[in-house]
Amino acid sequence: MENRVKVSGNLILFVLLFCGTVTSAQEIPIASPPAKIPKVHHIEPLYIDLVRDLGARKGEKEINLAGDFKNTADYSEYAVLAEYEFAPIDRLGLEIETDFAFFKKISNAQDIPKNRFDNLRLSAQYSFYVSTKYNTTLAVGYTQVIGFTAFEDLDDKPLIKGLEYCPFFIAAKRWGANFHSLIFAGPIFKHRFNTDYTNVDWQINTSVDYAIPNSSHFVGIEFNKEIVDGKFEMIMHPQGKIQINKALAIGLVAGFPITKSKEKFSSFFRVIYEL
Repeated sequence: MENRVKVSGNLILFVLLFCGTVTSAQEIPIASPPAKIPKVHHIEPLYIDLVRDLGARKGEKEINLAGDFKNTADYSEYAVLAEYEFAPIDRLGLEIETDFAFFKKISNAQDIPKNRFDNLRLSAQYSFYVSTKYNTTLAVGYTQVIGFTAFEDLDDKPLIKGLEYCPFFIAAKRWGANFHSLIFAGPIFKHRFNTDYTNVDWQINTSVDYAIPNSSHFVGIEFNKEIVDGKFEMIMHPQGKIQINKALAIGLVAGFPITKSKEKFSSFFRVIYEL
């Protein structure tokens, strides 16, 4: 009998200790993953694209390869570019872009642009206002453009021919589930090293896009407007993006000048790969 009492007492003590341990373990809070910052989905234009998605989140990365074909009365231009963009911290996007341009004469004109490593672009963009309530994002940014001398002139001219300083402002809004609008605007301060003055031009780009339901595809139109030497110029760029898979997309753009210009029909494509 005494042995039974001892066994029962030990068993009760074991059960009490076990229940206490389980209860204590249940009371220990389990660490949850950090919440992501708010972000509104906006469609990014394809021709004048953004440095990074508006409201970028830390760690986002993307590579773009693109080609541009333009026709004028005197020559054809073939341009290629490569971009790498990333977000080192939340809401800040950085980008480096390289541009090459090649020209082919199609008339008797003697003076046409020369083949060159066109530009090196270094850009930063910060989304300072993100509202999921109003589906709106505002951002500011800056692009430093370094212009290079044509290949055949490198023997007797400096490597860098000039600089462009391009601060900009972006306002984007989603209207309902599928319609998107965006404004990208700012001055362009152009400094050519062979002159003693700086030109100030303006770019005012607007776009309207429609996201195709139940997909990541979209169609839309960009109106790229510039004031160059006091003259207003505008090119309309209808466009569409096809999402191949989660990481890969292809953008197709056509260009139609609205104001009188030497430039005729143009076409542009962009291959987008998110890392």
